[in-house]
Amino acid sequence: MTHTTLPATARAVLFHELGGPDVLHIEDVPLRSPGPAELLIRVKALGLNRAEALFRSGEYYYLPTLPGSRLGYEASGVVEAVGDQVTGFRPGDLVTTGPGIEMGAQGVYGDRIVLPETAVVPRHSSVDAITGAAAWLTYTTAYGGMVETGGLRPGDHVVITGASSGVGTAAIQVARRIGAIPVATTRTAAKKQALLDLGAEHVVVTDGDDLAKEVRRITGDGADLLFDAIGGPDLPHHAAALRKRGTIVVYGWLNGTIAFPMNWPQTIHTYANFDLPEDGRRRAEAFLDAGLRDGGLRPPIAEVFDGLDRIRDAHRLMESNTHTGKIVVTL
Repeated sequence: MTHTTLPATARAVLFHELGGPDVLHIEDVPLRSPGPAELLIRVKALGLNRAEALFRSGEYYYLPTLPGSRLGYEASGVVEAVGDQVTGFRPGDLVTTGPGIEMGAQGVYGDRIVLPETAVVPRHSSVDAITGAAAWLTYTTAYGGMVETGGLRPGDHVVITGASSGVGTAAIQVARRIGAIPVATTRTAAKKQALLDLGAEHVVVTDGDDLAKEVRRITGDGADLLFDAIGGPDLPHHAAALRKRGTIVVYGWLNGTIAFPMNWPQTIHTYANFDLPEDGRRRAEAFLDAGLRDGGLRPPIAEVFDGLDRIRDAHRLMESNTHTGKIVVTL
């Protein structure tokens, strides 16, 4: 390991019971030196994701180990120390956390974190900490789900549900960048203009408009792909917006147990970002890196909270569903 004098403890966000934002607590935890294939990272910014609210409340696809579970997938920062077997990073490198993080043990909500080298990706000097914390998970999910899994191609119409979320706004930009036509959905008209400004070709306000009818009016015979974050009993209604032999990619279940669409023939995929094959992950990361460097991909930031002490406030905003884009906490 690189010989660096390290503090004995780090500040981390832990929770000891399931519940809302108030179960989150900031505590001093022992800070160990990185193992042979690990990095110690000084965190500069955290990006919040809906998965973390689900994990905190016990509704995620795996459960926290209580008491004392950690939380968080996305962080950006600077490498402070590396293990003897680390080959791709050295102290001073700018990095972003990436694949393969198990939140309960490795959650990144803290001022210093130790992670395997395989869970870290380089951050180019042109990408600031806030952008770095807001980009990796959302854009690789959007690219992996729509392009690698869903086969989205130039000229295709894609319906993006929950489009004001971090992944939703990323999906709009990813679709635009490959030449596809994004049709965004939102429940209320308050977010319509923001989604148009982000690049959505069309926005359907589902509280007032029939999604399938509107999409067929726009496309003629229906969309090619449905990229769905909501699931639940609404999935058959969303799937009705597809053309015959269209494709569904479900990557979330914000509305509970998923009902199976019956408007066959359609191809249905469920998508989990951690399970993207290695070659697909490599393409997703290359796509993201190129987009961040040239400015073609730029995550919209809903709000930046200053300091780890604001983590509860940040989670309250996330659960309010009033924001568009990513919520970031800086350290």
